[in-house]
Amino acid sequence: MAAKRRAQMVEETRAKLIQAARRAFAAKGYAASSMDDLTAEAGLTRGALYHNFGGKKGLLQAVIDQMDAEMLVRMRAAREKADNAWLGFMEESIAYMEMALEPEIQRIMLLDGPAVLGDPSQWPNQNACLRTTMETLQGLIDEGTVRPVDAEAAARLLNGAALNAALWIAAADEPRAVFEKVVEAFRSLAEGLLRSESG
Repeated sequence: MAAKRRAQMVEETRAKLIQAARRAFAAKGYAASSMDDLTAEAGLTRGALYHNFGGKKGLLQAVIDQMDAEMLVRMRAAREKADNAWLGFMEESIAYMEMALEPEIQRIMLLDGPAVLGDPSQWPNQNACLRTTMETLQGLIDEGTVRPVDAEAAARLLNGAALNAALWIAAADEPRAVFEKVVEAFRSLAEGLLRSESG
């Protein structure tokens, strides 16, 4: 029973720190958020932050992991509303790019995240995303909707396009205008994979 309570307390501590960090990173940015302010807001010590996350960078990773999980749920919901697998794939991709319009996602995931944690295409969550895209495309190839191309190559190209589009949107002076442009271009690129009706 004591072990269960201890595990629960660790989880509560982690959740408080992630919540405080997420608010601070969204409002002030990573660089301007002090560890003392984060821990004070969470009612915890700096030691708790180091013990649970190894430091501020580890805390940023945990915030990004939490946000990524939330984004995946939203992308899945967009996919499930579509009439077929291809349209679902397109809606999911566009939903991802559209989230780059949201200030919290812009600042934490697309501006501070890459600056602190490096190339987002190398983040662990991108591997899961790539695998899902590959499986989706392989299914579309198998059913004859998409041309018989290499599913991994197509998945890497489309995921890269969506990620670069999101980074561009987040950094743009007029994110909404950029979003409109990238959706049109992304659709054209992706539709090039479709098997032509005449072929």
